Amino acid sequence: MTIADRDIRQRDLVPPERLAEIRATIVGVGAIGRQVSLQLAAIGVPRLQLIDFDSVEPVNLCAQGFYESDLGKPKVEATADICRQINSEIGITTASRKFQSMQFTGGILICAVDNIETRKRIFNAVKQRADLFLDARMAAEHLRVLTVYDDASCEYYPTTLFSAAEAYQGSCTSKSTIYTSNIAGGLIVAQFAKWLRGCSLDKDIDVNLLTNEIGVK
Repeated sequence: MTIADRDIRQRDLVPPERLAEIRATIVGVGAIGRQVSLQLAAIGVPRLQLIDFDSVEPVNLCAQGFYESDLGKPKVEATADICRQINSEIGITTASRKFQSMQFTGGILICAVDNIETRKRIFNAVKQRADLFLDARMAAEHLRVLTVYDDASCEYYPTTLFSAAEAYQGSCTSKSTIYTSNIAGGLIVAQFAKWLRGCSLDKDIDVNLLTNEIGVK
């Protein structure tokens, strides 16, 4: 067996011919975005674009899983380095700045930012160009994954963009656990894999790990 067989156990779930066409953009590579990036690299997404203006700080080590050697590095570069170690054939571009509409030219967009207004701005900028739009949110042990994949989900998504004043007070930057972000990342990648296979998707998945409750729409 050679490195070319790296995906042999997932081929029925992640069709390689569809995967080969994918270009994914991840906006925000903190808690959830970093986990999604690593999982996409592992399953063999050929092209990734990582966008985040932040650098790795000590508070990111526990909650986001960055290495101590990453301290002070731009998050996009630290994440790209690990992705390349996972998959040496992956093509990665990075932008250590805030998202700009011109950076997205189509494909898959995963929004993993921690601000509702930023989500709204990104969605409005890319909704006509994205083949698939995935949004992950997290606060403490509560996570939510939203998927825009057809006209109905495109109409539904804006209803989830409540004002900042209505947002849960524990933002993902003040109360964050790596196990919650790992689960959120896994749900994002699972939605992506189902989309590749042409399966039906859920437009809204809400999970409370404290109470073991899950809601799906």
